[in-house]
Amino acid sequence: MADSMFIVAIDFGTSYSGYCFCVRNSLDNVRSVFWGQELGFGSPKTPTCILFDEHEQFQKFGYEAMMTYIRLSKDEAKKYSFFENFKMKLYRKTISRNLMITAANGKPLRALKVFSESLRCLKDHALNTIKEHTSGKKFISSDVTWVLTVPAIWDAAAKQFMREAATQAGLVSELNSDQLILALEPEAASVWCKQLPSEGFVAEGISKDKLEERPGIQYMVVDCGGGTIDITVHEVLDGGYLKELHKASGGDMGGETANKKFKSFLRDIFHFQTWDKYVREHPAELQKMMYDFNVQKSVGEDKDIYISCPYNLSRLPGEKQLSSYFENIEGILWFDGSIKITYNKLQSFFAESVGRIVSEIRAIVSTPEISIDYILLVGGYASCKYLQKEIRMEFGRRCKVLCPIDANMAVAKGAVLFGHNPKIVASRVSALQGRR
Repeated sequence: MADSMFIVAIDFGTSYSGYCFCVRNSLDNVRSVFWGQELGFGSPKTPTCILFDEHEQFQKFGYEAMMTYIRLSKDEAKKYSFFENFKMKLYRKTISRNLMITAANGKPLRALKVFSESLRCLKDHALNTIKEHTSGKKFISSDVTWVLTVPAIWDAAAKQFMREAATQAGLVSELNSDQLILALEPEAASVWCKQLPSEGFVAEGISKDKLEERPGIQYMVVDCGGGTIDITVHEVLDGGYLKELHKASGGDMGGETANKKFKSFLRDIFHFQTWDKYVREHPAELQKMMYDFNVQKSVGEDKDIYISCPYNLSRLPGEKQLSSYFENIEGILWFDGSIKITYNKLQSFFAESVGRIVSEIRAIVSTPEISIDYILLVGGYASCKYLQKEIRMEFGRRCKVLCPIDANMAVAKGAVLFGHNPKIVASRVSALQGRR
């Protein structure tokens, strides 16, 4: 580990993935990259999706996988294996090396291959980025300390599976190499947030009053991902070290919940036989529509959204007018070639997820031994204004609720710092203690 020149932290998410990196001794200069610019995107993370051909050979990852897939013809799409949201396959599942997961075309593939090829792509991208910014000098995996983030609420088998996938991907050559560090996602986010200003993250770079400089301060980090919500509570100790006050908790109540509600709603509207046939025959088209929904659902403004209706979905009714499916349906209607969803209806897709997150936080906040000064919202789902609003309404009078700028990169940035000093979390609650 001491020989490595760089630290690269990979945030492998349910919906989106990315990485941050720095030269080992330049922790004040943590860098990230932008993905998909050549395809008209440009975000610090790329969709966690991967495409294999009919011979199970890796083709594309991220935006490239998504765009290649949605441009395939109906017949080609049936041959190619497209995977998304597969990280959730490790949550509360019996995990073995032979675990199989199913692609959009119904074809199973070994989970270890799907995960390791995804990590290989992220690793190669990171090494190439470093090469491009170091006069073309070539670096290899062993020049890097790799930090891979995992949900704290995962069991030991799932975490070990990720270590094996990372080894197969070539991040390290040995399973137990000390150049591969697994960091718990909410802990990594906490390490990043503790060195941000305590009066609000808009003051980043201006204020000198950081959380880590106030021993005794207690704060909760709510890591809101696409699949899982991870919650941890830390107290700042002298020297900026952290003491865990509450065993990490959470569950499968992330941002993807709203996507599932929307799909379920469409299935009810179009009747399940018709909808299921459409999903089977036009998986790439459905993927494009869901990406459209995913982008618009978190715009943050209290307004209606419009989802373009894909060609083959518009042809489903045959002789029947498509608009007739939307008659007498509250909050959703046919509008000139698009499906219009009112803001109130959109909120209903989030209601279950947000309600569960609020009740999880409430249970921790009401623990007598804990007196939380701050609730810090991080992760991609944290940018959802409806989620922020509900948490502020519920807890805003009791403590400060803050969401850092670039909340979706807090885990990756913190994981770089954690990779430099894995002992930064000085004490943890025993798994046997559970909730104190």
